[in-house]
Amino acid sequence: LTQIVLGASVAAVIAPARHRRAALLAGAALGPLPDLDVIPTSLLMDDPIDRMTWHRGPSHSLLVLPVLAWLIWAFFKRRGGRVAEASRRWGWAILLALVTHPLLDAFTVYGTQLWWQLPVSPTMWSSIFIVDPMYTIWLLLACLFAWCLRDRKGAQVALMAGLALSSGYLAWSLLAKSMVDREASRTLAGMGLADAPRLSVPTPFNTLLWRVLVMTPTGYLEGERSLFDGPVPIHFHPHASDPAAEAIAKAIPSARRLAWFDHGFQRARIYGADLVVTDLRMGSEPDYFFNY
Repeated sequence: LTQIVLGASVAAVIAPARHRRAALLAGAALGPLPDLDVIPTSLLMDDPIDRMTWHRGPSHSLLVLPVLAWLIWAFFKRRGGRVAEASRRWGWAILLALVTHPLLDAFTVYGTQLWWQLPVSPTMWSSIFIVDPMYTIWLLLACLFAWCLRDRKGAQVALMAGLALSSGYLAWSLLAKSMVDREASRTLAGMGLADAPRLSVPTPFNTLLWRVLVMTPTGYLEGERSLFDGPVPIHFHPHASDPAAEAIAKAIPSARRLAWFDHGFQRARIYGADLVVTDLRMGSEPDYFFNY
């Protein structure tokens, strides 16, 4: 829903007013289009780690999507109609409806390969939860107003307001994250872990309560931080690593690929005859979404 209303809002605010309803529908179709990569990954890949790490890959690349946008624009321009009538504005509408998708994804913690095929790790700014009504609601209302008002001036005002409020919320999420990171750095410095890799992630559906994950030489730490906590150090709970399991995981190509994808925020443990590698970024102790 979020990607549908984001694509619709972006396309409709750029396209000519007389094309507004068509732009809302076109943007709603283009917005979630990059996520269709789940279809080929599910059909062509047997390894679940491959399916996870190839999602948000080529179809989310800022090096690929402009080419796709040009192909879509050129196809519809040749067919005439609205795109041919206002080709420049429709060109920008198509491009931005596509590229705003991976840019928004990059604000989550999952990992978005904005620069595929360059040899860089996925981008994960991790300032908003993957579902956050406070981001989506403004875009949804803007699309509803624009659909009802059609080519009237109020429709453009509603779209611009919706995009401004949702973008403002993203800016706020970065500010909130910086406050949490600052307190985490202060607390960890007092523990002698100033240089330890750490990751702050908002808890579901909000930007007020955050989870902080810290990797240490002997395992990892997990703590929570509310923006209302005041000048109180973060209380971290320690969790030990399993050196034998970690050594085995390093020898397995798929586990190494997962470590590249999750920036090393993972653990390995042995349960009976099974080696289980867990992505520590999503979920919390003892329940995590991705265990392999």
